[in-house]
Amino acid sequence: MYYILISGPAGSGKSTLVKSLGEWMEDHQMDVVRVNFDPAAEVLPYTPDVDVRRYVNARDLMIKHGLGPNGAMIASVDYLVNYVIDIRNEVEELRANYALVDLPGQLEVIAFRRLGPVIIKELVRGYKSAMVFLVDVRLAAEMSSALSITLLALSTLYRLELPLTLALNKIDLITADLSNPDELSATLKNNVNLMKLLEDTHSCVELALSTVFVDPEISENLCKIVKDAFSEVIPLSAKEGYGIDSLYAATQRVLAGGEDFLTEEPSGFY
Repeated sequence: MYYILISGPAGSGKSTLVKSLGEWMEDHQMDVVRVNFDPAAEVLPYTPDVDVRRYVNARDLMIKHGLGPNGAMIASVDYLVNYVIDIRNEVEELRANYALVDLPGQLEVIAFRRLGPVIIKELVRGYKSAMVFLVDVRLAAEMSSALSITLLALSTLYRLELPLTLALNKIDLITADLSNPDELSATLKNNVNLMKLLEDTHSCVELALSTVFVDPEISENLCKIVKDAFSEVIPLSAKEGYGIDSLYAATQRVLAGGEDFLTEEPSGFY
């Protein structure tokens, strides 16, 4: 069994991707366990096979302890450390090819608090695992925000210590036609600076010179680091199902060393 953890900032489309990727895998004869790992989730576009809210519910903690939304979310993750083995056992009992884990929208409570990485490492212990880090295309439009979001992805990579695939979601918001690959590629390059940032042809010196509030040398060095850390970004529309096959191929390269379905384990075996 393989774990794929879907991460990214709030509103980037993680739950929609779990739905679309899960359906795509099942259409290709793979068994999937959908794991909701967000104690504060109100409405989900899929029916979770394993749901963390059975053990810890942020809204219940708000009522019980008089906490605000942020405090309840922090408390929820702290409580989760007591139940992560139970959740892991539930996943294992379903004996699927893949477990898709829908991480909380408040990324900081998993990635940047002390217990977050402990919980994730216990959940996936002993299994090949990878992350998908989702970026909203609108957040990646400006170069300053594109650089910032890639640094957040890099921070998440360091904290959770899992291989990470960068994916640009909601591309249907910037083009009405997803059927023409050449036109789509040109539209993304012209309108989304994240695509430019990761291109070999884009100059980090040019980025540094355009920086207003940051030392140009710092900007240039950060640009080089991001280019070294992320060789590609996968354009996606989780809502429309576009790019799911490319995302699967990218995660397969990490998990199983290839894109062939034959590299996967038969359902029911570990």
